[in-house]
Amino acid sequence: MTSGAYDPSNIFAKILRGEIPSHRVYEDENTVAFMDVMPQAPGHVLVVPKAPSRNLLDSDPAVLALTISVVQKIACAVKDAFDADGVFVCQFNEPAAGQTVFHLHFHVIPRHEGVALKPHSGKLEDNAVLAANAEKIKAEL
Repeated sequence: MTSGAYDPSNIFAKILRGEIPSHRVYEDENTVAFMDVMPQAPGHVLVVPKAPSRNLLDSDPAVLALTISVVQKIACAVKDAFDADGVFVCQFNEPAAGQTVFHLHFHVIPRHEGVALKPHSGKLEDNAVLAANAEKIKAEL
């Protein structure tokens, strides 16, 4: 199990509540997908369950099942929207594994042969770029 309780003040919980703006590409009653503000490649999306889950280790299996089906849907859309050669899907659990936001989330990143991922540097992407990329993905959904 995890080494901490869910903190409802995490940034993704705030995004889900609409307290922080985001460029949403998909939403249903259980899940939201939105653009990563520090993308490692154009089209980098985060898929998060609405249920308060700290990470994969403490998530309800039913929440995981609903979330992973949306991950698949988003992966197909970003691959098509960005004419990608592949899609990188990753998910981190606990600080030792690289988790920095303690709300379950999956990174969905379109990949192109021979193009390295940018570092998750802390540099925010321009909002107009994020909005345009979100529209490309929505058009594929």
